[in-house]
Amino acid sequence: MSLNLPAGVQITGPMHPRFDEILTHDALALVAKLHRAFEPRRQELLKARITRQARIDAGEMPDFLPETQSIREGDWKVAPLPKALERRRTEITGPVEAKMIINAYNSGADSYMTDFEDSNSPNWFNQIQGQVNLKDAIRRQISYVNEAGKEYKLNDQVATLQIRPRGWHLDEKHVLVDGQRVSGGIFDFGVVLFHNAKEQIARGAGPFFYLPKMESHLEARLWNDIFVMAQNELGIPQGTIKATVLIETILATFEMEEILYELREHSAGLNAGRWDYIFSCIKKFKKNKDFCLANRGAITMEVPFMRSYALHLVKVCHKRGAPAMGGMSALIPIKGDPEANEKALAGIRHDKTRDANDGFDGGWVAHPGLVPIAHEEFVKVLGDKPNQWEKQRDEVFTAKNFLDFQPEQPITETGLRNNINVGIHYLGSWLAGNGCVPIHNLMEDAATAEISRSQVWQWVVSPKGKLDDGRKVTAELVRSLIPEELAKVKATVTAQGEDTATYDQAAGIFEKMSLDPNYPEFLTLPLYEAMD
Repeated sequence: MSLNLPAGVQITGPMHPRFDEILTHDALALVAKLHRAFEPRRQELLKARITRQARIDAGEMPDFLPETQSIREGDWKVAPLPKALERRRTEITGPVEAKMIINAYNSGADSYMTDFEDSNSPNWFNQIQGQVNLKDAIRRQISYVNEAGKEYKLNDQVATLQIRPRGWHLDEKHVLVDGQRVSGGIFDFGVVLFHNAKEQIARGAGPFFYLPKMESHLEARLWNDIFVMAQNELGIPQGTIKATVLIETILATFEMEEILYELREHSAGLNAGRWDYIFSCIKKFKKNKDFCLANRGAITMEVPFMRSYALHLVKVCHKRGAPAMGGMSALIPIKGDPEANEKALAGIRHDKTRDANDGFDGGWVAHPGLVPIAHEEFVKVLGDKPNQWEKQRDEVFTAKNFLDFQPEQPITETGLRNNINVGIHYLGSWLAGNGCVPIHNLMEDAATAEISRSQVWQWVVSPKGKLDDGRKVTAELVRSLIPEELAKVKATVTAQGEDTATYDQAAGIFEKMSLDPNYPEFLTLPLYEAMD
């Protein structure tokens, strides 16, 4: 299979059936043009993250930006939404795998965020096969037959598609332009837009995106400028692309209005991405001796800093005429245990009831079986209205609200073991090509794995990292527990009929990433280098 590549473009990944339909000359030419125009700015912004982190490590605390005060005080709103994005009570997410795509489309959710990022293991096959799957799905030609011969097809009524490309920190190592790796986000976006934008416009639903991991309004400006150039290149009207930004970093919380402003012609609102947000807080304040969060399970949406962040998001979005989307509860249905299942469903109901009453216009679920519960709770509050923008919150949030990091206790051996167990289990699955993994009745993705290893790192480093029985969490304690938890993970995986080949490597990576004195910025960066 030979490819007709534009000048300066190299593909180093292996070719599989239909990959030539995706890696076409003109699609790659668009990616190359976007790369050449914007890669220097991406690199500058990534360097700015490092500089900002150094200031925080030295004791600087984030606050609202004085230089953008006029934007926060200005009278403006985002551009009107297309009809397909007016009603988003329930959104479901999952990787770009054929069975998941079909099940999510058919789930009854208003919207489906298909994911090239945190719930997807970004090996070369998954990324390009995902593009093939989306091309078929958008044209309603996708189907899937499992090993038992069961066939999956799209229903007549399907969810509105939104697509999450990779974050600014990730490269696509198999695609080079002028000898340089392209941004994973630019590659995912450019290819899917080239092949599908006009088809989506003709069908009245798209192209719509979700944008992850941003830390500043300047990073949003970069996306906006990419949208403008891409629309010009494809000859589609400006403002056709719509994008929802995940507020999943502590720094972005202080720039929510500025982020909406930068994307105001292309904005579809903001989403409270809670799991990455917790990870971001740990990462940003990792060297602060006063910072130390309790067990992951104790960090709920009701704790002060999470509550402030969520309510501020609703306030900002409704002030600016934009959807405010609630985040993901990781709970999933539990087969074979009616009591545990009922408890999980009650947890989902509680989460969506709170979000709806707080003013969110919709929320995320991780499993098709949870769509009816989430939908019901939002309907109780919204009725037949597409949103509740009339609900204007009047709280005034300050930096102190966002930085009130409680609770610090309990930290327990069970919590420590759970972080180690989840981290090893997820990493082993990720290395095997699966980025969305049910573990201990929760749907785990890269964000929750990041929390697991970051909390272990934090507890070892922080003077406050003590178990409830008085023992200090130390590197020696963590090393002693890793083999025990690895054995448990292998037993679980074997019982599920899956291969354990990647789990010893996963345990080694988890140990290194959670105990390295030089805290690794993202778990997925070294992992990506280790995969095909």
